Amino acid sequence: MTANPSRVLVLNSGSSSVKYQLLDMADGARLAVGLVERIGEQTSRLAHTPLATGGAKREKEAPIADHDAALKAVAEELAADGLGLDSPELAAIGHRVVHGGSEFTAPTLITDEVVEHIERLVPVAPLHNPANITGIRTARALRPDLPQVAVFDTAFHTTMPESAARYAIDTGTADAHMIRRYGFHGTSHAYVSRETAKLLGKAPEEVNVIVLHLGNGASASAVRGGRCVDTSMGLTPLEGLVMGTRSGDLDPAVIFHLARNAGMSVDEIDSLLNKKSGLIGLCGDNDMREIRRRVDEGDEQARLAFDIYVHRLKKYIGAYYAVLGRVDAVAFTAGVGENAAPVREAAMAGLEELGLAVDAALNEVRSGEPRLISPEYARVAVAVVPTDEELEIATQAYALVSA
Repeated sequence: MTANPSRVLVLNSGSSSVKYQLLDMADGARLAVGLVERIGEQTSRLAHTPLATGGAKREKEAPIADHDAALKAVAEELAADGLGLDSPELAAIGHRVVHGGSEFTAPTLITDEVVEHIERLVPVAPLHNPANITGIRTARALRPDLPQVAVFDTAFHTTMPESAARYAIDTGTADAHMIRRYGFHGTSHAYVSRETAKLLGKAPEEVNVIVLHLGNGASASAVRGGRCVDTSMGLTPLEGLVMGTRSGDLDPAVIFHLARNAGMSVDEIDSLLNKKSGLIGLCGDNDMREIRRRVDEGDEQARLAFDIYVHRLKKYIGAYYAVLGRVDAVAFTAGVGENAAPVREAAMAGLEELGLAVDAALNEVRSGEPRLISPEYARVAVAVVPTDEELEIATQAYALVSA
């Protein structure tokens, strides 16, 4: 056995997919990345890139019956590059788990009891936790001797005060059914808030940051001194900002109205709000690049969708400015946040009295590096900070097993 194994395999198991990365925590290098998708279908696909050897991407299409077969296929691809699961260099496997409830506040070494607890949270994460559990069970069966760590999307947000986490409904009902605001994208918010502090040359404990994770799923958080004090997603990832296919905030009575007057079932309303709303519901597209192309061509439907998206975003920026009292930086991240300059420009427009502004030239620069896009005179820094959830999961997992 290697004296100090330093590699961590990060697994993100979805209902019909497994995303993975192998990282060496000695230097943060990515050794391999890959994706298995369409698990359980007639034609599954595995794409694997061995970064350590500089090899080309390998793709295979063949039936992969279940997650057990998928992880075995991943292990074979890694072994072909000398990076197999039996490597003495492997220190741990880190698993992304979407919902940790109120109990899991930090990365957790996986035991039978931990798996049972994650299972008890399935009612509040029916789409995600079952798939996460399947990946955990399969990986534990393949390497029962290896430390495996659950890193929870919700954990970073467990520092929210009760005044932010509680909904104003009957407390007995809320407690009986685990109804409260949990928040998601926690690994991204943790990583980006910390990297933003580094960009400012300060410790995380010294800065207050509003993090805007804008992808197909989108969430905002208010981070005071490295601790989350509010976030936009709630019991589920449906609450908050306008997203690619999710509505975000709406009057709860809309659900009653659709049930009573449109004759829609619970499942139909669920599908409407999660899969047919947001940008795609407003204009038929959920790709911000396509929406901006349409806006530039004078498409009024696309313009309205963009304006609604930005309006909601501004409301949360203002709300979290009030929650924090003092803001040192606003950080944009994820696919839209990192790449859509028009979104960043529109979100900051008119907020000069709050000390917020973007420099037009800096905003147009495309880079994979963290950077400031605010003018020197701005009282509050505006940053673009590429997120790295896999590195965050690996870092947390490695820190736990090293300790």
